[in-house]
Amino acid sequence: MTIVEIKVPQLSESVAEATMLQWKKKPGDTVAIDEILIEIETDKVVLEVPAPAAGVLVELVVGDGGTVASEQVIARIDTEGKGAVVAAAPAAAVVAAAPAAAASKGDVAMPAAAKLLADNGLSVRDVAGSGKDGRVTKGDVLGAVAAGAKAAPAPVAAPVAAKPLPAVAVAAPVSLGDRSEQRVPMSRLRARVAERLLQSQSQNAILTTFNEVNMAPVMDMRKRFQDKFEKEHGIKLGFMSFFVKAAVAALKKFPVLNASVDGNDIVYHGYFDIGIAVGTPRGLVVPILRNADQMSFADIELKIAEFGKKAKEGKISMDDLTGGTFSISNGGTFGSMLSTPIINPPQSAILGVHATKDRAVVENGQVVVRPINYLAMSYDHRIIDGREAVLGLVTMKDALEDPARLLFDI
Repeated sequence: MTIVEIKVPQLSESVAEATMLQWKKKPGDTVAIDEILIEIETDKVVLEVPAPAAGVLVELVVGDGGTVASEQVIARIDTEGKGAVVAAAPAAAVVAAAPAAAASKGDVAMPAAAKLLADNGLSVRDVAGSGKDGRVTKGDVLGAVAAGAKAAPAPVAAPVAAKPLPAVAVAAPVSLGDRSEQRVPMSRLRARVAERLLQSQSQNAILTTFNEVNMAPVMDMRKRFQDKFEKEHGIKLGFMSFFVKAAVAALKKFPVLNASVDGNDIVYHGYFDIGIAVGTPRGLVVPILRNADQMSFADIELKIAEFGKKAKEGKISMDDLTGGTFSISNGGTFGSMLSTPIINPPQSAILGVHATKDRAVVENGQVVVRPINYLAMSYDHRIIDGREAVLGLVTMKDALEDPARLLFDI
């Protein structure tokens, strides 16, 4: 019998732990080499775990919903197909990588876990913690509930008959007559997004400046070259490449818009890595266009299309999301007219793009109809003054209303 261990992929330094989603195989099943056995969710991406060898899956060390660390063993395969089958371990039974510390902090529950414990009539002592230093996580509580854990009786002076609360699955719908509710735990990605947005609002002095842009010149240019562009590059010419190029022009002119705060220092970046906000079923991700100043319109469109496909398939990698010096959020794809985007830390500014609509405007004393887009740029007032923010947005406006400027870098 030859046993091969299946391990959690190497996680990035900023990711301490991940959550097991659902096993696609059960003990006793035959697996092929490189067959995807389970997906593991971190607070940034979802990673696929393939079978390192062909054989029979003989043991699941960590069950669905378990919390795991980098390089942790989660299952075993018998490559000769002769091993005894071992049942999957419940998620609540997973042991953290640092058991020594768990003894001292094992009676501590994470905030979300504490809420779930209360909802299910359990205490922190009723659930084995698998988080850092033995802390109880949401996954631990969900696993314990699924395994039928019951609350330990509280010490009292005399025995008191009490009806234990039923162990109800957290995601199960609750009947309220003709109205229903369903409690679903946040995914790691959603929880991380929430944490970063709160961090941004609490640590940055966020202001937003607005301007309107006549998109007719960009629309005319796009219409003029669309067919030739698609034939030459195999991709449609969209609007986002124009916004990226306009943003880079402004960042070059006002470098503080491309800077970040590190303690009491301002870090000026000599490169332009533009994050493009992309919505996915699991939450918001911001993949990065690296060295956007060196990319052509075709390069930008092709990369954005690649990000969109990977996001749809849940295959955005950590490398795709790492870094970034400035971000662009396009709420216009959903019909948004105006918004105040939140800065993506540690960046200091973000551009919000909205829906282009025909509006009445005044030109040379005459009321005319033009396709107008309202741009919004939020910025960290700790290092960016109103002058740089307003003039930076004006630079973007000028570049979009006269796209030829982008060709001559003026």
